[in-house]
Amino acid sequence: MAHRAGGRALCLLRGRLRLPGPARLGSSGAAVQRAPQAAGAEEAGEDAGISARKKTFTEVQTERLEQAEQTVLIKCPPKINEKKLLQYLSSHGNIKSHFFFENHGIHALVEFSEKNSIASLQDAIGIPSTAEHYVVPFKSRLFTFKLKNPVSQAAEETPVHLSPQSHIPVNELIQKLCCADSISTQMYILLNEYQLTEENIKLRFLACSLVRDFARAFFPDSTVKPFGSSVNTFGKLGCDVDMFLDFHDIQKHATMMKKGPFEMEYQMKRLPSERLATQKILSVIGDCLDNFGPGCSSVQKILHARCPLVKFSHQPTGFQCDLSVSNSIAIRSSELLYIYGCLDSRVRALVFSVRCWARVHGLTNSVPGTWITNFSLTMMVMFFLQKRSPPIIPTLNQLKELAGEKDKHVIGGYDCSFVSDLSKIKPTKNTETLDVLLGDFFEYFGNFDFRKNSINLRKGKEVNKPESSPLYIWNPFEQDLNISKNVNQPQLEKFVAMARESAWILQKEDKTQRKINKEPWGLAAILIPFGKSNPSKMKNRMKGIGSETIRSLLDSLKLNTASTVQKAAGK
Repeated sequence: MAHRAGGRALCLLRGRLRLPGPARLGSSGAAVQRAPQAAGAEEAGEDAGISARKKTFTEVQTERLEQAEQTVLIKCPPKINEKKLLQYLSSHGNIKSHFFFENHGIHALVEFSEKNSIASLQDAIGIPSTAEHYVVPFKSRLFTFKLKNPVSQAAEETPVHLSPQSHIPVNELIQKLCCADSISTQMYILLNEYQLTEENIKLRFLACSLVRDFARAFFPDSTVKPFGSSVNTFGKLGCDVDMFLDFHDIQKHATMMKKGPFEMEYQMKRLPSERLATQKILSVIGDCLDNFGPGCSSVQKILHARCPLVKFSHQPTGFQCDLSVSNSIAIRSSELLYIYGCLDSRVRALVFSVRCWARVHGLTNSVPGTWITNFSLTMMVMFFLQKRSPPIIPTLNQLKELAGEKDKHVIGGYDCSFVSDLSKIKPTKNTETLDVLLGDFFEYFGNFDFRKNSINLRKGKEVNKPESSPLYIWNPFEQDLNISKNVNQPQLEKFVAMARESAWILQKEDKTQRKINKEPWGLAAILIPFGKSNPSKMKNRMKGIGSETIRSLLDSLKLNTASTVQKAAGK
């Protein structure tokens, strides 16, 4: 993955942002693309480079989880000699990779080539001595190193490069965007500033691996895997880590073993429901993290939610974490987005730009509420890209048609089948630039008939709303669920107003004049709250939106009346 400032440098070449280094599928979830393209015929070669080796979602996750098991996290002294630290650690085994980062002090993530190197290092590390507290003697892969002779050793200290773990503020981003020469380039600059770095991805998988160490005390064959934004290629620096305790490998051996004259099975605790089992498991793991987990704090057990979970802060890595159990459909959603993110570099660039725009204008929020979520917004972008002519990404039904036997998954009665091998998906023939796509996205949803139509990614077309929620986006897999049910009418109207205003700015602005006047232009211009710069113009373009509430209420009454009549007729 492209490194941020301070890592490998970004360069602008022929007006397009290029990421140095060979094309490879990445890391995390994040497809690492050699050259984000301003799509066009001349860039077919670059797309071919991305297609050179397309790892499946499962391959990437397996590789990352194995790396995490060979990794330790060290809290370093304030002044550290990198060469001496690595020299000492190398005495326990070959170091495959390492980096430093700041999180209430300097930390080093060190990946060894072999797992037994960690055991060797653990044998050399002592239990902390303290007169004030009793320490819980759990030997994790979190260590603290201190200098034996701070004064003499500090003189040998050389500055270490710290890998950034957060993105730059929006005002700094806007300044960078103004130096670009096209909206497409602006969007790739934003992508590179906000996307998860290679180092941040490794840290996320390590956090899961450290929680897994606790879980295996009770369930030796279990694993803890990240899902959602950490692995679907759309994660932003600073986003939470969603993880789940997976018993899939155990369930594969659920049938009774037959050997000789016997059918053999374990004696196990039996509970009335899977939900109750999930609640009990999470309750115990939550208590374990709270009482014994180094660096785990603010543990909250939310066991009666639709999807029970444990929330906690993992201080050594700096992440806020949510732990659930065997969230199979969420994993399928993560893989679906991973595939879409890998198919075309414009997909991720557009999603990151739209989500940044939405956050600036208060359309999304990190706190649950009545606003549009990032997931809903991402689904809207995907739907828009399915609607292009020709389409940029396929529908879910089209991906299902390409599915092989191994790709077939039915979870809880829901068909979650789609192809996992990216090489089976034909590349798009669409050559539209991101300049066009960004403006058209805002125009499309600024004029979308939300009163009548819903958004369906499985079919890739608008369908009549099955009920009167202001915004209806079909869950791609659980087709009886609306993923945007939380959104109320005022929030939807605000989204429409902001979309119309942004479309107008991108269509009407004089880019050359704005550059001469040193004013934000293009993407930068729509990342500034509109009310601060042009409230009167915006008011005129919002005319007619207020009546949506009345029309929505009337539609709701019609639907309810029709439902009542139907029920009465059936009696």
